[in-house]
Amino acid sequence: MRAFAAPVLICLAAPARPEALVVSLSFSRLAVTSTYTGTSVAVFGAIERDGQAAARSGGYDVVVTIRGPRQSLTVREKEALGPVWVNRGQQKFAEVPSFLAVLSSRPLAEVADEGTRRRLRLGLPAIVAAPDLTLAAPTPDDPFREALLRLRRGARLFTESEAGVRFLSSSVFRGATPIPATAPVGAYDVEVVLLAGGVPLARQEARFDLVKSGVEQGIATFARDWSLAYGLAAGALALISGWLASVIFRRD
Repeated sequence: MRAFAAPVLICLAAPARPEALVVSLSFSRLAVTSTYTGTSVAVFGAIERDGQAAARSGGYDVVVTIRGPRQSLTVREKEALGPVWVNRGQQKFAEVPSFLAVLSSRPLAEVADEGTRRRLRLGLPAIVAAPDLTLAAPTPDDPFREALLRLRRGARLFTESEAGVRFLSSSVFRGATPIPATAPVGAYDVEVVLLAGGVPLARQEARFDLVKSGVEQGIATFARDWSLAYGLAAGALALISGWLASVIFRRD
């Protein structure tokens, strides 16, 4: 008589799902009119995690980066030659965000080490030092990149806030930053990175648009679609304005 062993069922527990991010913005589209004096955008986020995952002893860190429309520009070094300033050297930047804001829950030096910050491009220095910002390879202590960062910071178009993200609970956070009136219209990309112990865990993106409306939008559309007619109209308007000024202020 044969004896058969009962089948053994082996249940493998599914691995805990890593953290995920849910991100929302205070607006997705904002109309810019003639009375526009700037705005402020808020980023809301929630951390979703598997109930079986062990709690993180050190807590979470969040870094939010907001990038404006890309543009090309040239940084020139000027030198005084007597009473005249002359160009000594220059560096061309092909893909520079017209606006940059970096918000973090703690100082970035405490969030991650320098290598991780450069790899993930966390913080203004890491973004400006990125190799794809120029056609030439970056060099240590590049004076043109340092000048770009200094000038943009002075114009309030590059900002960094080491306490710009605040946790409302252990898994819900909020960050906000002003956008000056000098920031251009266009699409703005928002990147949110979740870290713990200096290790990136999740990343989420969002976008909002600044668009012209009313008369400004009509003029911008006319200038783009009918550039020749717009140029002729602008020239004619300038001539008429000059003629009227000469008539009004003419001395007999």
